[in-house]
Amino acid sequence: MKYFLMTLGCQMNMSDSERVASVLDAAGCEKVETEEEANFIGILACSVRQKAIDKVYNKIAKWNKWKDKKNLVTFISGCMLPSDKERFLKLFDIVFTMPELPQLPRMLGEYGIANPLSLIAEPQSPVDEIKLFWKVKPKYDSKFEAFVPIQNGCNKYCTYCAVPYTRGREISRPSDEILQEVRELAEKGYKTITLLGQNVNSYGLDKNGHEINFAQLLEKVGQMGEEIDNEFWVYFTSPHPRDMTTDIFHIIAKYECLGKQIHFPLQSGDEKVLIKMNRNHSVSKYRETMHALREILPQATVFTDIIVGFTDETDEQLENTRKVMEEFKYNMAYIAMYSPRPGAASYRWKDTVSLEDKKKRYAILSEELAKHTLTYNRAMIGKTVKVLVREHDRKEGYLSGHTDGKLVIRFQSDNEALIGQIIELKVSAAAKFSLEGELVTVPAEA
Repeated sequence: MKYFLMTLGCQMNMSDSERVASVLDAAGCEKVETEEEANFIGILACSVRQKAIDKVYNKIAKWNKWKDKKNLVTFISGCMLPSDKERFLKLFDIVFTMPELPQLPRMLGEYGIANPLSLIAEPQSPVDEIKLFWKVKPKYDSKFEAFVPIQNGCNKYCTYCAVPYTRGREISRPSDEILQEVRELAEKGYKTITLLGQNVNSYGLDKNGHEINFAQLLEKVGQMGEEIDNEFWVYFTSPHPRDMTTDIFHIIAKYECLGKQIHFPLQSGDEKVLIKMNRNHSVSKYRETMHALREILPQATVFTDIIVGFTDETDEQLENTRKVMEEFKYNMAYIAMYSPRPGAASYRWKDTVSLEDKKKRYAILSEELAKHTLTYNRAMIGKTVKVLVREHDRKEGYLSGHTDGKLVIRFQSDNEALIGQIIELKVSAAAKFSLEGELVTVPAEA
């Protein structure tokens, strides 16, 4: 059985796909690079964006037509709203949630696909299912970058977000499993490890004192970094401002292996919009935390998320967000135009901001972001920075990677042995969203 897996959405889905691949490989399936080669095709869906769901419907319509010409079994998992899941049951052969992944071999067996695991997995409770899912050893897509899930679900219920309805309530993964996976990756020579969760800094809070908290988890990872000879950087995403504490910044400052880049979602710089979003934090509270971050970790880059055109957002409220961006001078902002998602509370409200206005507001904030990134990047010229080389750059004869602060940088080289290595570059040029550098040092293994 040859399988093809399409992954849509966030880094959590990418991490989940590595565990899906591991289960399918163990069941005797062979991964192929194109959907045309496969007779078992699946999607990890993303209900956060309508475009992603539209892509699912387009793909399954095409694949179901293929069934007239060849034997084909389809499946879907990932982030699915109950309403979407109900429709998918009529379109896909197999529909399962990610915590149900250990049962996939049994489901294959029910379709007459013989595999050595088909009689092993049995249905479990939701909590036991996610525990079994985390025990699945992933088949990492990269040899030097890895994602490690630390919790699943979200309790925040932001009005624009469907995640609590697609992934359920927060469940924290046992810290000993997390630390073991991080250690194995670091000892194998992985260079970046990202701790994943819908709300990572609420890690452990669901365990009522029977588990360490997020700051303590980072401390243990930092201590591990001091024990291991290999150089590696550990990041995390995504946190929530309400649960972000200054002890996290002190711990990141203390340990070299903890990446000096903080993803700190803003969503809006207007108090009334934040209330309507049910973010449960104020701009003033966010500002207080940002000031602490800048004081404790002055070398850190800060990335954020912003939504423009949320229901009833006015031009004045958009201007408040622009002013906050001007104040904090982010190194990157992932700006999204609001689109209602079925299942989220805001779906019941009229989408009052036109697409034309959303595009204008998107452009205003993008321009504001570019001013500050260009200023910051130009100040980097002449500095020597450590860089993880990740891939060939679009510019011929160049490789590209990112700094410890996740700033994109390219340099002239055709030495493929550098990919996956941490090197030193001297910054020689700067653009709005990238840097260019010259080689200073090359590790012996390259």
